[in-house]
Amino acid sequence: MSEDTALLVIDVQESFRHRPYFTETGLSGYLERQQRLIDGATHAGLPVIQIFHEEDGGPFDPVSGFVETLAPLVIAPDAIFRKRRHSALIGTGLDVHLIRNNIRRLIISGIRTEQCCETTTRHASDLGFAVDFVAEATHTFPMRDETGRLWSADDIRARTELVLAGRFARIASVDDILGELAEREAA
Repeated sequence: MSEDTALLVIDVQESFRHRPYFTETGLSGYLERQQRLIDGATHAGLPVIQIFHEEDGGPFDPVSGFVETLAPLVIAPDAIFRKRRHSALIGTGLDVHLIRNNIRRLIISGIRTEQCCETTTRHASDLGFAVDFVAEATHTFPMRDETGRLWSADDIRARTELVLAGRFARIASVDDILGELAEREAA
């Protein structure tokens, strides 16, 4: 892992606690892994970029007071961007920021696995960035499809890994990333 890498923490915000599909299932484990990733990136001197999703009305509206970091996560980002689309690279200026700061590789984490995290990953890959998708440092919620099948968060995460792996991103674990950061520090 080189100096041209940044960690994106996408939509890890209180807004989700106020959606009807929100569940605590798996949340504490996700937050622990997300915190380890943030702490490791910070310790290694990687830029940590926080993204917030905003929309008019409801819990994602800035006036709601819920567009803030999901507790108990602790993050001191180097930059914050606010988006209104699924990709953090549309209309935010993030792409310009990355290019100006010579960032060529992105580590993707956050909420929701199959929505904003996956969309940002595909978009970043198409723009020429190398992407590490840390699926275990993403979180989502169960969804029911049109046939009535209930897809668990684990099903959705596995599907996202399948469609991203090798084509849009390298699938990495928190330990993979932290190990690479430790190797970089030791070199």
